[in-house]
Amino acid sequence: MYHRHTLRAVALFSFSLVVVSCKEDDVEPIVPEVYESSSLVASKTQAEIVAFVKSRSLPIPEREIKSGVDIYKVTYKTILFNESIHASGLVILPQSNEPLAMLSFQHGTIIAHSEAPSETPPGNDILLFYAAMAAPGFVGVVPDFIGFGDSKDRLHPYYLEKPTADAVIDNLKAARELALLNDLNFTGRLFLAGYSQGGYATMAAHKSIEQNGLENFDLVASFPSSGGYDIKGVQEFFFKQTTYSQPFYIAFVATAYKTYLGWSQPLTDFFQPTYATKIPGLFNGLYSSAEINSSLTTDIPSLINPELLSSINSASKFKYINDAFIDNSLTDWIPTKKVFMYHGDLDITVPYQNSVDSYNQFIKNGASKDVVRFKTLPFATHTSGVTPYLIELINELLVLK
Repeated sequence: MYHRHTLRAVALFSFSLVVVSCKEDDVEPIVPEVYESSSLVASKTQAEIVAFVKSRSLPIPEREIKSGVDIYKVTYKTILFNESIHASGLVILPQSNEPLAMLSFQHGTIIAHSEAPSETPPGNDILLFYAAMAAPGFVGVVPDFIGFGDSKDRLHPYYLEKPTADAVIDNLKAARELALLNDLNFTGRLFLAGYSQGGYATMAAHKSIEQNGLENFDLVASFPSSGGYDIKGVQEFFFKQTTYSQPFYIAFVATAYKTYLGWSQPLTDFFQPTYATKIPGLFNGLYSSAEINSSLTTDIPSLINPELLSSINSASKFKYINDAFIDNSLTDWIPTKKVFMYHGDLDITVPYQNSVDSYNQFIKNGASKDVVRFKTLPFATHTSGVTPYLIELINELLVLK
């Protein structure tokens, strides 16, 4: 069932009103620019959220859970390499008249279309987690990313900077517009967070907001964790390994870059012929990461083109690959809004050293250590680092909100 405000968003003559002066009849019309439609996924009561927080030992005091929430799937307009398309995500609206900030949480790598946040079944506990993050006074946002949800007819632009940032930022705009259509009191204060690929997406969105501005929003801080911010550095790590347990990551990057950067070179530039012929059919949204891994090999010399493996930095024929990795890395700017970086020191899926190097590059670029901070998650792998990251995130958010 579509949200009752959907038709008002489409019909430009129907407005939700926000008071902008002391006169009760002095109003400003809210005309959505990117928001298109919404449908209610689930509602969670304050009591349900409190019970969930206690059962999962999340560090959110009961007094901070101020209301229940309504969780919507939202469809919005965004740009994919100069083409206007429809994208989607979740927006969580507190049932509250209190001032609200906004928190956008970017998910880690997904492969199957069924894994999109907007495809989450109403009874799934992940929705209670999103509700718990929003209930302390945030409009919650969880982008599907392009390639999932309402844009599942497109290949996901995996680790490509601009479409990643654009999809997040346009979801923020759509969330604000939905909040205003519901007469909520959004203050404009914005927080970004995400783990793994979500860390990369968080950093990409933060960078874009600082460099290009974002009207009606005041970015307070971002909290990226365990992302591959320096893509060239991640590639160099991979190529030094004899085995790698998640080869689908490498294949996903190569497929996305070839698709969206217009590369005419064959996938045999990247992979041994046996795997180069398989890879194009693996990323259609029907297979899980485990299924794709089983079609590849964890043996790096058997997977990667041996010439690329030995001469990626010296052979001119591979310059286009190096250039793309460098162009889509996120270490070439100076953050001025707070960035709280985290990474587990036992992570070999997305290498810990990549975050260390990225942090050091920000400082070398001229960023203040008071602005960009890095915290090691001790003894944490890529999987086990999620819980300590969430604890750090919640504690910082409750202070800064």
